[in-house]
Amino acid sequence: MWTDSHCHLDAPEFGADGGSIAQRAAQLGVGWIVIPAVATANFAAVAALAHRQSNCAYALGIHPIFVPQAQESDLAVLRQSVAAAMADSRLVAIGEIGLDFFVPELKAAAMAEKQTHFYREQLKIARDFGLPVLLHARRAQDLILKQLRAISVPGGIAHAFNGSLQQAQAFIDLGFKLGFGGALTFPRALQLRRLAANLPLEAIVLETDAPDMAPVWLHPARNSPQQLPRIGQLLAELRGQAASDVARITSANVLAVLPRLAHLAGAAHLPESL
Repeated sequence: MWTDSHCHLDAPEFGADGGSIAQRAAQLGVGWIVIPAVATANFAAVAALAHRQSNCAYALGIHPIFVPQAQESDLAVLRQSVAAAMADSRLVAIGEIGLDFFVPELKAAAMAEKQTHFYREQLKIARDFGLPVLLHARRAQDLILKQLRAISVPGGIAHAFNGSLQQAQAFIDLGFKLGFGGALTFPRALQLRRLAANLPLEAIVLETDAPDMAPVWLHPARNSPQQLPRIGQLLAELRGQAASDVARITSANVLAVLPRLAHLAGAAHLPESL
């Protein structure tokens, strides 16, 4: 079974089809899908979708691209929402959080400062509740790592990893797994393919980031968790390993770094008599 560690199944691009897409992905062998929130406005939606689908879990957080519209009070809402959801077995992480210095308007000094503030405060929430984090780190790997060293959290996933080997090792040393998805399917993504081929498989998790980050055979169409097995097959080919081994190990990696998902997955397989 495969695990999609990062999929925005509630996105408008899916309309009302998120549930049926999750079901079709399950039929293709996608055992679990993690749905990160991006703003307080979709906290309820990701939780509700995760509860409607037996193969879904969710995370709560404020995405850096949504920081410009966010208010300081949203951080309090996040903290309160996490506190209320700790009894919910389908909450598995804080995310999607981080920094984005690719989008031009997010690089301006005032907005960069606001991004950093929101990132730090969300790391503190993760630390206080003992939750791992799902990290967005576009053009910001070293700054993301700097704050992780200052505010210790129980690991997580560096989503859509596209850094250097040295940065990859820094994340691994801090207890993180590295997310790979559709980007590695492009033949010109030579550095990314080298990393995917040569990093320890125990450091890698798979993701679609659907509806974004479509693989080469779909680009620029809408991505979907149904594409994960084919992305995983390509990773297996790059590494010269059996796809079944890649599926098993990358899925185990997700469970290792998201222990609440591991508990949920274990509970899902208990006999009904228990």
